[in-house]
Amino acid sequence: MALKCGIVGLPNVGKSTLFNCLSNAKAQSANFPFCTIEPNVGTITVPDPRLNKLEELVNPERVVPTTIEIVDIAGLVKGASKGEGLGNQFLGNIRECDAIIHVLRCFDNGNIVHVDGSVDPIRDKEVIDTELQLKDLETIEKSIGGISRKAKSGDKEGMKLLEIYEALKAHLESGKNARMLEMGEEKWELVKDLHLLTSKPVLYVCNVDEASVKTGNAYVDKVKEEVKGENAEVLVLGAAIEADITELDSYEERQMFLDDLGLDEPGVSKLIRSAYKLLNLQTYFTAGVKEVRAWTIEKGMTAPQAAGVIHSDFEKGFIRAEVMKYDDFVSLGSESACKDAGKLHIEGKTYVPADGDIMHFRFNV
Repeated sequence: MALKCGIVGLPNVGKSTLFNCLSNAKAQSANFPFCTIEPNVGTITVPDPRLNKLEELVNPERVVPTTIEIVDIAGLVKGASKGEGLGNQFLGNIRECDAIIHVLRCFDNGNIVHVDGSVDPIRDKEVIDTELQLKDLETIEKSIGGISRKAKSGDKEGMKLLEIYEALKAHLESGKNARMLEMGEEKWELVKDLHLLTSKPVLYVCNVDEASVKTGNAYVDKVKEEVKGENAEVLVLGAAIEADITELDSYEERQMFLDDLGLDEPGVSKLIRSAYKLLNLQTYFTAGVKEVRAWTIEKGMTAPQAAGVIHSDFEKGFIRAEVMKYDDFVSLGSESACKDAGKLHIEGKTYVPADGDIMHFRFNV
């Protein structure tokens, strides 16, 4: 499933440094605006300790983790919605993403210039929000123009859409992101094809210095207060520290470095898992001697749809799924032990897989 998270933020807030830590792709990182012009795309592995445990039990020939795509989008500036600073290109790149990772600078450092001359994550957030909102308003106004005639003629669908568009327009004009408008899943489904930038789920990443990486700081507190009505997650990490971790050669060295900082794991691991959750994704596994593999599906998919992620023929000719719960598999130690204990269930077309299910599919095309 080629789902993408786009990393956005003003220039020089640490986006490309963070992207480099997330991905093997080395985005250029420099101390001046517009260093990133073409978006860098990295395919990154989602860390999942369950995969390690399955490898230990099954001893397969290979292990394949699940992945997501992260896109490093060039720094937005004031006026982007009007084409300033390569704005149209940047906004187009965001439109292609399924969720947004919004990096905010929450550290002081006189050696790293800020595009607006001072550190203020709330102002920075507002600059980007405003540009995205203005672009969404442009989209909505065009849509209103297109549907008005239909609505005036008494067309029920047109009238319904016009009402939704007008509500979104008023909401955006009040300076709020579209995702904050409560109007029910059915109505959101009707405006899905507008691909509104501010309707995308968002994760705010507070990029802090080493002293603040464990407990945060006053800048982080302000961000948390500012976004509490947005139904958005806030993550604190230090991009410079993450860059140092990636330079270390061995797992042991990285672990010692983390221990010295009082951290359990690299911040990027938390970020990847948060991005996965943000995209409304979950994992199921296939486990055999040839391969133990993690597969990505959207929450709520049925068993045939989950099978279709492996191959479209699996979905077309779906007969049944043989399902074991991860905890049962780990506690009993093998597939045969699960069968003997009555912990292997046969499920049909309406079954909705749970996160961590171990599944085999029977199909006939």
